Amino acid sequence: MGSATIRGMTSEGAGGLHHRVLSRIGADLVHGRLEAGDVLSMEQLEERYGVSRTVVREVVKVLESIGVATSRRRVGVTFQPDDSWEALSPVIIHWRLGGPQRLHQLREVSELRRGVEPQAARLAAQDPDDEAVAALRSAAHGMATTGPKGDLRSYLQHDIDFHTALLAASGNALLAGFAPFVAEALTGRTDHDLMPQVPDAQAIEWHLEVAEAIADGHPDRAEETMRFIVAEAQGAMEEIHAAEE
Repeated sequence: MGSATIRGMTSEGAGGLHHRVLSRIGADLVHGRLEAGDVLSMEQLEERYGVSRTVVREVVKVLESIGVATSRRRVGVTFQPDDSWEALSPVIIHWRLGGPQRLHQLREVSELRRGVEPQAARLAAQDPDDEAVAALRSAAHGMATTGPKGDLRSYLQHDIDFHTALLAASGNALLAGFAPFVAEALTGRTDHDLMPQVPDAQAIEWHLEVAEAIADGHPDRAEETMRFIVAEAQGAMEEIHAAEE
């Protein structure tokens, strides 16, 4: 599901209603209130979620596009096993982060980020772009300002801006397209209290160092420091989860 569609689904008005219904369906799926093989008619979906036929049709289109359901006339909407879902869809990630397998999903995200973001940092440093460097520096300095204050919402936005700018700076469209996936993971970590109350000072410093390594054209340093960032994030989540357990 493309990022433009995601933005549309999360906007105000009808798009916001579609998004809320999708979220409710996702919660039902990840918590076992809906299961693979369940079949619901359009009328049953309207009644279950309290929305119009028009909204149900649009939501079903999204469910089909991400492999969650199939729809056939005179049969209804059939929910599919989760191994058929589009694992990289921000919608799916959002659902799973709200479910009982939250930490497992975040571990998978971290494993994928280890292979993607350090490479993006290396590519960005091989051909530094002034505009990209400015965006990275601005985001990193925003993190350095808001993090020590414990302003996690503002910090989160700067963090998302940093990783979005990093992936775009790679000059690789496929890597840049990974940004909504990372943004959903970062948001989920904050929303589900898997962030320390005050972000780690060393992690913030590493973001600043990545920006400068890219600006200075040092691919090895940019890649290595990016690996530190991803590893620190996973380690912090594991510690918080262990403490809660």
